[in-house]
Amino acid sequence: MKLILTAAVDNLGVPGDIVEVKAGYGRNYLLPRGLAITATKGAEAQVENIRRAQQDKVIRDLDHAHEVKGEIDRLQGVTVKVRTSDKGKLFGSINAADIAAAVKAAGGRELDKRTIVLSQGDIKATGSYNVDVKLHPQVVASLNFKVVAK
Repeated sequence: MKLILTAAVDNLGVPGDIVEVKAGYGRNYLLPRGLAITATKGAEAQVENIRRAQQDKVIRDLDHAHEVKGEIDRLQGVTVKVRTSDKGKLFGSINAADIAAAVKAAGGRELDKRTIVLSQGDIKATGSYNVDVKLHPQVVASLNFKVVAK
């Protein structure tokens, strides 16, 4: 089965790679989880868009990591708006993908959700929080944000 990866898969490839896998692995694992799409002529045209989107998120080297860290440090007004109860408890929780979307909405760069490190697990109440963003093995940025009720 010929597939185009939309996300990095261990021992298989990175987004945009066209891979040949066994039918069961593709049909039962990769496709249902959104890790790949079927390789067709139209989908192969999308490969370049997938690679370009992935390139925007990638930290190229140590200097680039320091530059991105400076951008994150200067970023102000990052807020995650969620539905809450009267006491400030969330219906659900805040995860790394929600934080990455809030950074993008606040005018920051698009971050890969896997780089955001939630030290205490998912966030389940309103308030101010601080998370680490691991940009490079030697560079970790600190991101402050607020969780507020809609």
